[in-house]
Amino acid sequence: MVSLEREDAAPGPIITGFAGGGFCVDGDVYAHGLWLTPESARGWDAPAFGDLTAAALDELLSTAPLPEFLLLGTGAALNRPSPEFIAAIETRDIGVEVMDSRAAARSWGILRAEERWIVAALMPLNDS
Repeated sequence: MVSLEREDAAPGPIITGFAGGGFCVDGDVYAHGLWLTPESARGWDAPAFGDLTAAALDELLSTAPLPEFLLLGTGAALNRPSPEFIAAIETRDIGVEVMDSRAAARSWGILRAEERWIVAALMPLNDS
């Protein structure tokens, strides 16, 4: 298991490491994907990347107040979502930042230490 060190305590959930294809968040392991808001972490049965739609993220994107942007972790490798996916989220006045899930996990900690109001959808680090 890889461990991530917390420098400044940010309010809310922080990813503390990786286990198998999943994520460790404050002592809990999320093996199949992860949704994060500034206030909570929740397991996510992430679809295959090619099946991901903006509509599948409606509940996450409905966080109040409106998140500044979605941090999308695309699994072990960076995959670019379609322009239609990006446009569907941006029409809600929410930005989209896309990276592999490990980079997204590290970015989450940095951005939350700055108390940025964001949400994250992290796909698992394996194909299962």
